[in-house]
Amino acid sequence: MALFHVARYAGPEAAGAEAEAEADGRARALLERLRCRARERQLQKQPPQQEPSEPAEAAQPAQAAGKRRRRPRRTRRRKSGGAPGSPHTSPCKRRKADDEDEDAGAESSEEAPAGDSVGAEAAGSPEGQGGPPPEEASGPPAHALVLGGFGRSKAPKVQPFLPAWLAEPSCVGKNVTEGLVSIEDIPEVHPDLRRRLRAQGISSYFPVQAAVIPALLESAANGFLVSRGGYRPSDLCVSAPTGSGKTLAFVIPVVQALLRRAVCQVRALVVLPTKELAQQVSKVFSVYTDATPLRVALVTGQKALAKEQEGLVQDTADGFRCLADIVVATPGRLVDHIEQTPGFSLQHLRFLVIDEADRVIDSMHQSWLPRVVAAAFPSEGTRDPFAVLQRTQPRAVTAASICCPQMPLQKLLFSATLTQNPEKLQQLGLYRPRLFSTGSVHGDPRDPDVDVDGDSGGKYTFPAGLTHRYVPCSLRLKPLVVLHLIMEMNLSRVLCFTNSRENSHRLFLLVQAFGGIRVADFSSRYGPGSRKLILKRFQQGKIQLLISTDATARGIDVQGVQLVVNYDAPQYLRTYVHRVGRTARAGKSGQAFTLLLEVQERRFVRMLREGGVPGLERHDAPSELLQPLVPRYREALCQLERAVREERKQKAA
Repeated sequence: MALFHVARYAGPEAAGAEAEAEADGRARALLERLRCRARERQLQKQPPQQEPSEPAEAAQPAQAAGKRRRRPRRTRRRKSGGAPGSPHTSPCKRRKADDEDEDAGAESSEEAPAGDSVGAEAAGSPEGQGGPPPEEASGPPAHALVLGGFGRSKAPKVQPFLPAWLAEPSCVGKNVTEGLVSIEDIPEVHPDLRRRLRAQGISSYFPVQAAVIPALLESAANGFLVSRGGYRPSDLCVSAPTGSGKTLAFVIPVVQALLRRAVCQVRALVVLPTKELAQQVSKVFSVYTDATPLRVALVTGQKALAKEQEGLVQDTADGFRCLADIVVATPGRLVDHIEQTPGFSLQHLRFLVIDEADRVIDSMHQSWLPRVVAAAFPSEGTRDPFAVLQRTQPRAVTAASICCPQMPLQKLLFSATLTQNPEKLQQLGLYRPRLFSTGSVHGDPRDPDVDVDGDSGGKYTFPAGLTHRYVPCSLRLKPLVVLHLIMEMNLSRVLCFTNSRENSHRLFLLVQAFGGIRVADFSSRYGPGSRKLILKRFQQGKIQLLISTDATARGIDVQGVQLVVNYDAPQYLRTYVHRVGRTARAGKSGQAFTLLLEVQERRFVRMLREGGVPGLERHDAPSELLQPLVPRYREALCQLERAVREERKQKAA
């Protein structure tokens, strides 16, 4: 008979502790009665005594009791009336009957799986000899089935299912100082562009550039008007560390593909999340289109809309004339021109480049991408039936769909933290995409932070020359630790990040009052012209410490940044990747320090280790090293308080 132990648990209908104790006592009493019945049944069904002449058969039931566990059977009576083992029974039948007796003896000792062990324990315990009452029995029997035991167990992690292009990317070397490819080893690049590269002091391609440039040039091998073999080229996604040369990886092939254009039309559109990053990319395009007929237009909202319209289209007697082949824009300003600029057309668009793609995907709520695609593909009513190149929405590839030449629209995505969440990437409408990544994919695509961005070491890849450290400190000592780090290391270019422009401005006022450090802050408090001037002075070395919000964390290439300080710890790993990516660029070395409060330390360290940050180190700032700075620091705090009061008065006035 099977034994059951009922594990009762308190439910919302429980009357209280007394009711629970009473129910538990009843369950234990029932369990003890079952134990007693099992012991009685065991004593009643002892195996019969065997003949001395058969010692082997007499020892066999005990051996079978330890080996075999079968359901008990009833010994069948023979029709011949002979008792099992009697001399009137044939030898064959006698052996069979003896075997049945052995089975019965073994099975009687194992009738209940837990009965014999429970009975033995009870017989040798004080309880079995008139000890404590049944209510004091503790716990279920060794092998009893527990009903109602809802113990928490860790559910196995479900492995994500990724599309083949995400699960099996084209791997690219993550170390930019290794695997360099000479510009002569990629003969597909135009000789004029190679000469321009040498003039810029570039003699080799980084691994990302060496992998992406030939792939893009192959898709435009037959010119930018039609794709190879009449088929639409695959869209490209590139996930590579900061400072690995992603900008040049799309500038070179786009410029080369458009060199043979005859009529000026918008053939390439580059979308970036910030104005400063758009200015930087526009300068790179201008360098490589300087001696060509191609024209580059910058559309970021830094100028009036009418002024930007003059650089995009020209109203002539024969109609509107396009003045730009390559447009570099931010999403919001691009939508303004699509809706409000007469003659601005994207129907000849060949390349749609999305740099810092993860940040741009986050701004998809602005619906800029559907408007760009709608402007690139003419509607049925506005299509010219006599046009040589008909452009239609992508559809299944058939003989009819490729009978007419079509100018394809190829999407190129670049980012150091490119999401690999299929649901987010689906919003981009990629066509047979191909992924270039610095490692293999593993992770959870539902992760809200980073989304599955994987490499061989973790979710993201970091520059090889970057050293990661964190400094535990209290809230009141954080400014003092920043001052100590800068003065101790004696560095010329330090970039410090905060989580808000208020923190950035107050830290700037405090360091300025402390003295001895050339400092400036960079945030949305200043206009585009002022921010441009501040960045220029920082690049020239006239500013030693630049305190910034995350406005400079995305793609801004500031040469010679030696140290990045996270004054406020980033909340997400993706933010950390872009912040520390401002140093150790293009194979150089750099350091990153993060100031952590005690409540932040555990979570931050776990986040970075799970994200694949190599060699995270703890750096302590002893109080004896900070003590010499305390008098000046207190004076600076008094000046900061006065400055904040003055600013509040001015703001109120």
